[in-house]
Amino acid sequence: MPDASSPSRTRSSRLSVRVSPDELERWNNAAHALGHATTAAWVRSLLHDAEVSHRSGGDIGSEIRSLRSELSRIGNNLNQLAHMAHLGDAAACADTLQHIDRLKDRTDSLLKTLRPARIRRVKLPSHSAPVHLVH
Repeated sequence: MPDASSPSRTRSSRLSVRVSPDELERWNNAAHALGHATTAAWVRSLLHDAEVSHRSGGDIGSEIRSLRSELSRIGNNLNQLAHMAHLGDAAACADTLQHIDRLKDRTDSLLKTLRPARIRRVKLPSHSAPVHLVH
């Protein structure tokens, strides 16, 4: 089956989105800065990625918050582990290490569901504010 973003596929249907002139300018600049020939090509790429990964853009923020929470718990567990090691409590250290392994595995599975992100600074016209793009 041909890729949805393939230029050889006949495109006879139209998808319209209303945007403000400012949004359109920012999105056009972002699309070109990210190497897309057109904003439409960029949008097709984003929609295709969302379709393939079964992810919508709104989920990423909650996933990142979840990962941050997981990492915080791992840090707390490591502090407990260091404290127990200083007290000579090897049995409790083993339990804590197992818990850390479970949290690490959960974090790994969450990371696998996220598309790798690269942050790229985009230079816009001097009258625009700087924009950071994650793609």
